[in-house]
Amino acid sequence: MSTARGARARARIEVTAAIKDEARRQLAEDGAAKLSLRAVARELGMVSSALYRYFPSRDDLLTALIIDAYDSLGETAEAAHAEVAGADPRERWITVCTAVRRWALEHPQEYTLIYGSPVPGYTAPETTIPAAARVGLLLISIVRAAYQDKGVARTPLPAELKPEARRMAAELAPDLPPETVTALVAAWAQLYGLIGFELFGQFHRVVEDREAFFRHAAGRLAHEVGLVVPPTAGPAE
Repeated sequence: MSTARGARARARIEVTAAIKDEARRQLAEDGAAKLSLRAVARELGMVSSALYRYFPSRDDLLTALIIDAYDSLGETAEAAHAEVAGADPRERWITVCTAVRRWALEHPQEYTLIYGSPVPGYTAPETTIPAAARVGLLLISIVRAAYQDKGVARTPLPAELKPEARRMAAELAPDLPPETVTALVAAWAQLYGLIGFELFGQFHRVVEDREAFFRHAAGRLAHEVGLVVPPTAGPAE
């Protein structure tokens, strides 16, 4: 009986993976807005009713693909960070940002799914939040470690922004100064803006050495969140 259950479980895993793979292929060809369970079933030689036992709706399939993409991105960033765990915070920050860019260039369809235009008629459920937060929490942890060690440089905030800065700090990282959390949120948005510009062609005939440009820009973002160049590191890049 247990052997039979194990075989069924393995078969379900294999079929689920095949469904996701076909869905990703269709995303690459037609975009998320045109993703269809019927089309996926047809390409896999399945009847629609059979596929619905794995994913009851298109939104359920999209959610699974989104979580997979966020988790893949998070795993890539975390693995890159682990390799430089003994480096100074600024270098760790740049390493994570560079890993995010590399993943995006290697997985353009998945990146577009999670950071591109919203899919019409789809609202991501809260189940996507833990996976979506992985890179952000990693970047916060780098700044937090620096703050707890030798501190971070802070840029004064205008009076009209202070209430919002305090609110963001209370929700995202209450152990960090509001000025630092505000800079983190801005850096997070700019990071994905940089990657999106490159991935979607806005740097065409503007930036040629994009890897060097990105690393420099990531260093500037590190500076903005207060991760200054260590005294022994020489002049800024």
